[in-house]
Amino acid sequence: MSADVLSAAEAPMTKVDPVLLEIVEGTLASVEKEVETAIARTSRSPMIRDAHDFRAGIHDRKLRKLTGRSYSALVHPIARDFPLPTMRPGDVYFHNDVYTSEGGIGHLPDLCVTVPVFHDGEVVAFVQAFGHHDDIGGAVPGSMPSHARSVFEEGLMVPPIKLWAQGVRNEAALTIMTRNSRMPDSLAADLDAECSACLMGAGRLGELFDRYGQAAIEACFETLLANTTETFRREILAKIPLGSWVWEDYAEHDGVDEPKLHTQRITLTREPDRIVLDFAGTSPQAKGPINHCGDYADGNFLKKWLAPILRNLADGPERMAELDVNEGVVPLIEMRFPPPGTLLTPIFPAPTNARTFVILRLLGVLAGVLAKAVDGRMPADQETIRYTGVYGLDVDGEPYLMREVLGGGSGGRYYADGEDTIHVVPDSRNLPTEFTEARFPFLVERLGLAVDSGGPGLFRGGLGYDKQIRMLRDASFMSIADRSILSCWGVRGGRAGRPFSVVVDPGGPNEREVDALADGEPVRAGELIRIRTTGGGGWGDPLDRPVTEVQRDVRWGKVSVPGARGDYGVVLGADGTADDGATAELRASMRAARPDVQPFFDRGPGYPRLSGGASYADVDLL
Repeated sequence: MSADVLSAAEAPMTKVDPVLLEIVEGTLASVEKEVETAIARTSRSPMIRDAHDFRAGIHDRKLRKLTGRSYSALVHPIARDFPLPTMRPGDVYFHNDVYTSEGGIGHLPDLCVTVPVFHDGEVVAFVQAFGHHDDIGGAVPGSMPSHARSVFEEGLMVPPIKLWAQGVRNEAALTIMTRNSRMPDSLAADLDAECSACLMGAGRLGELFDRYGQAAIEACFETLLANTTETFRREILAKIPLGSWVWEDYAEHDGVDEPKLHTQRITLTREPDRIVLDFAGTSPQAKGPINHCGDYADGNFLKKWLAPILRNLADGPERMAELDVNEGVVPLIEMRFPPPGTLLTPIFPAPTNARTFVILRLLGVLAGVLAKAVDGRMPADQETIRYTGVYGLDVDGEPYLMREVLGGGSGGRYYADGEDTIHVVPDSRNLPTEFTEARFPFLVERLGLAVDSGGPGLFRGGLGYDKQIRMLRDASFMSIADRSILSCWGVRGGRAGRPFSVVVDPGGPNEREVDALADGEPVRAGELIRIRTTGGGGWGDPLDRPVTEVQRDVRWGKVSVPGARGDYGVVLGADGTADDGATAELRASMRAARPDVQPFFDRGPGYPRLSGGASYADVDLL
């Protein structure tokens, strides 16, 4: 822990031994990492084992999240339905029901395992793991029907249950769950891996209590959380002036209605001791599955989900990386939700499987409203998660399902370009080509960067993926993706990035574009599927980007020669060198052609299509 944090938190630090505090903090991080490593090594499904779309968390007996390396689900629904005094060593609790999860589970494929930690016969903490699993039933393979109108179409709902009782598995419950899955063996193996890893983690944490005593360890817990609260108050909230700002962004498609603007709005008010996020003005709940149940437990999950955006206000990227997001951020954020029946307050049984369109967009809405408050010193937009995949029968006639969570480019920042092909889920990754080609009937012909996808800017947006797979057998393609019409926005003169797209048989006789929400697009053997993911928005005026950096981007294959000219006003010769005179002339003419009113945000060419012709929203002006 750095010296400035120790100094700022001097009052709470005096209550504990600073050496013990370091031991406890390190042990929590070590146990969390050990649990995740055990799951990765012993699970079976590609989504968990290879893509790493899961995470662990450690919570105290007051249900507060202690670790800050990654977000996690909540213990609240378990403690609500199973009082702590009734719990016993070896118990394992399970749930995936969105509407009974207190906001911690967003869609049914996210399965959550919770194990209590004991000391002297009493519950003192919890170890939890939750991740995205291949299939939990429902209308389509993968349990994410893009055109669902009800949660009943999305798969098996399991409210909090005791999956293991004092070390004995509930075989009946496991049989019901695996019977409802198209991938029963993978599901059973993944659950066994997660239960065993959490039990192991609970044992490790119990040893810490046994060694130092409950009073000393819980005093350290209180100090860790108090330190986070104080650090965020001093280093982050202090950067936001007192006042109120409003901004909104949109999902473009719910899978049922025709594409339109599904609004997510935040009014941010900076008060002396906190920030208030008011979601009034958010659109009514969608008919399709883009809803998210956020208005539970006072928005506890959303507070910790959104808080990492605040770290962008830290004194530089190095300091930003040092700031953990644990329960200590919760007292600093107040959330005000609209009445039931909106995208954030859906009414059961509204479908939720594509709720990523809402919770990912909220990250950008918070970044945007903060940008208005701090003169743009926030990153431009990013869209770093979407689900694509294929399913069918393999050469042996057995069913298979390959689903991948591909990332995209992050937004340009006031001090640097965005990063290429990142993912919002920590430690997640694309599926290895060698693995997928050995297991599934297709070839990966390209996995690279999508040229020109990053939003132009003084600091360019990061690039998305360009992935191309050639099918060896007839199959069906699936996609759950947003930002295929609307782009990742640029800020403070930066331009929007390129949107998501899927094309089958590009350049061939059967070339066709696939909708971003597709449950089963037929693909014939021999056809190529080209997937291009989103580029991040740009930051600052692209005509101010140094010519040498544009030349470098062209040389690296990140920007094309036409892109250098059209986006940055840089004229390159056949040898790749810039024509300084022609560049100066072109940039001057491009500046002169700009309209008089320049909005603070650029939403890209897709926005007028859904806005009735408007090129920007009123909230885009400062």
